[in-house]
Amino acid sequence: MKTKTPQDDRIAALADPLAEELGLEVVRVRVMSGKRQRLQIMIDRLDGTGVDVDDCARLSRALSDVFEVEDPISGEYDLEISSPGIDRPLTALSHFERWEGYEARIELDRLAEGRKRYKGILAGIEDGHVLLDMDREDETTLIPFDWIAEAKLVLTDALIEADLKARGGNASAQTEGDE
Repeated sequence: MKTKTPQDDRIAALADPLAEELGLEVVRVRVMSGKRQRLQIMIDRLDGTGVDVDDCARLSRALSDVFEVEDPISGEYDLEISSPGIDRPLTALSHFERWEGYEARIELDRLAEGRKRYKGILAGIEDGHVLLDMDREDETTLIPFDWIAEAKLVLTDALIEADLKARGGNASAQTEGDE
């Protein structure tokens, strides 16, 4: 999920140690085609407090130096370093644990019990499985992490409140100020 292709894997292998030295985590790597290729790398701080423009610029400079030597993408491309956003992708087992209690959408790479798409409240992890509490289900659903093709948080009021709190603000003060 962090990567999709062997090229993404190679780029992640180059980016991960540089990001870690800067106190950052590479959340996702994607090379996207178009008129000009775009290399998108989403990052977060290791402490989970979110990234800013300076974090993105520091990693961009470090990666540019390494990419000049290693040349992981043939041809010209644009490098885009960004935050995963509030409704972030969940690409590591630890993300599912960290965001326990929040709503997520999960898509599998195969059918399980006749379906590939799941939506519910993250209930932690257990033995390599993501735990998900779904509406109208009495029991917690266990999803093997290795079966997950895509997963992301759902933008909800609770998630927005948590993001504001992590950034030192609060949603009620924001709402009052907007009236």
